[in-house]
Amino acid sequence: MPIDDRTDHTTRARQFQALADPTRLEILEHLQAGEHCVCELMGHLDAQQSRLSFHLKTLRAAGLVQDRREGRWVYYRLAPRALAELAAFTATAATARTDRFCCT
Repeated sequence: MPIDDRTDHTTRARQFQALADPTRLEILEHLQAGEHCVCELMGHLDAQQSRLSFHLKTLRAAGLVQDRREGRWVYYRLAPRALAELAAFTATAATARTDRFCCT
């Protein structure tokens, strides 16, 4: 397996791990409406700042969200390219041929 494939698989695994949490899915859902700071997400999700920061850090490490600092505030938004690549990967997996059999 070429190194690029291994890196891609590691990236995909990190993304799926990040998506495997209900709170992180809720965060992504709220970010679909646009950029939000943690204080806004706290109100939407009824969660403490430290808990949301942990989840946002995980999403950012997976490349699914981006952030920008404005003064003392940090604003988060979806990372469209990473999400599009993940969607394309899952779409390809969903339409993969299943008529091939091993060891026939």
